[in-house]
Amino acid sequence: MIETEEYLSRHLMTELNEAVASARIVNLVGPRQVGKTTLVRDLFEHGRFITLDDAAVLSAIEADPEGQLASLMQDLGDAPLIIDEAQRSKTLALAIKRTVDASRRKGQFVLTGSSNVFTTTDVADSLAGRMRTLKLWPLSVAEIKSAPANRLIDWAMQTAPNLGQISEPEPLLRNDYIDLILAGGFPETRSLPLRARQRGYRDYIDAVVERDVADLTPVRKPDALRVLIDQMAARSGQEINTSQLAKLTKLQRITVDQYIDILVRLSMLTKLGAWTSGEARREIKNPKYHFVDSGIACALRRFTNTSFEVDHTPQALGGLLESFVAGELQRSLPLQNEDYRLYHWRSPDQREIDILIDGGNHLVMVEVKASASVSHDDFKHLKWFAHDGPGRGRACIGIVFYFGREKLSFGNGNFALPVSALWSSVTV
Repeated sequence: MIETEEYLSRHLMTELNEAVASARIVNLVGPRQVGKTTLVRDLFEHGRFITLDDAAVLSAIEADPEGQLASLMQDLGDAPLIIDEAQRSKTLALAIKRTVDASRRKGQFVLTGSSNVFTTTDVADSLAGRMRTLKLWPLSVAEIKSAPANRLIDWAMQTAPNLGQISEPEPLLRNDYIDLILAGGFPETRSLPLRARQRGYRDYIDAVVERDVADLTPVRKPDALRVLIDQMAARSGQEINTSQLAKLTKLQRITVDQYIDILVRLSMLTKLGAWTSGEARREIKNPKYHFVDSGIACALRRFTNTSFEVDHTPQALGGLLESFVAGELQRSLPLQNEDYRLYHWRSPDQREIDILIDGGNHLVMVEVKASASVSHDDFKHLKWFAHDGPGRGRACIGIVFYFGREKLSFGNGNFALPVSALWSSVTV
């Protein structure tokens, strides 16, 4: 059976329902084609739906935003007005603000779009407490497999996490993980045959450049932007040298910085800031960037099932796997009991941690290894960070994700987990 949006339940649905019950405006953002429209239409069948992809509707909103909103909301009662592709309007944000200023009713608006319509600082600030912004990412593996929401971060943030709380991970082989990485998480595209899927993902990039980026800023050199996207795909999971990228793309460095920021806002890239402890002289502060969807990154690099064999480019798998794990953790953040943030960490003497999850007094250190074996040596940076480095004085848990099948304890709060533990059920 071909997997499509209608067959796959999204874990964000509960959060979305709660947001509508507690805020006047719910702003659902995320990459195009991840299922935002399907989700809100299925969830709010009683609401009124319009899309600003319709040129006539957009023109009417731009001409008289407050009048059109008043007309559309007439007789809605407690149901929401759902506005799809809301970022296409330049006048909508202020009109919505004025509408909710005049009414305290919860769930008046549900907005969807590839970027946030509330980009004006004074409007966004004035809506504090009245608006919830949620992000819908590409499908997680747990959603694809109809598994429970990933609670592994909550598990690791416990005082004494126990491997018995994690159900037996799915027994996958290296090629099974490669298939998941190649497929990506876009509902309508991931299940296509490889050639059609990769063409679809490359067409998706063209659509982002031509439409979504243009909604945010004029693009004078779209070909250079496409080259930049290709370069970012080749550097997924790395710290970025924007001066080098400027030379490769023949763009000014300030333009490269601007374009990267836009790609982050459009959820094509995710940015992991550098975690600092206050010992600034001992820590590198450059951010690390991950491609949000591994399937798109692989399509841009023309990777297939044979690309990671020993006589091709096996070293490329490490960065893609790290981005894949980072994506699974990122998608799970809204589903945890507490709020956590993802970072990375590196010192000038090349000690590094791929992903650092900050829970305040608790830190979870994550390493990602594209290998079926694991040893004490794989924990050396985690152990140094926790006992002699900037993590000392905090509760630190170390996790190495790997291609093996066993859940293993390496003592002192250090664990090796199969990558498939990211979609195992967890008891906390």
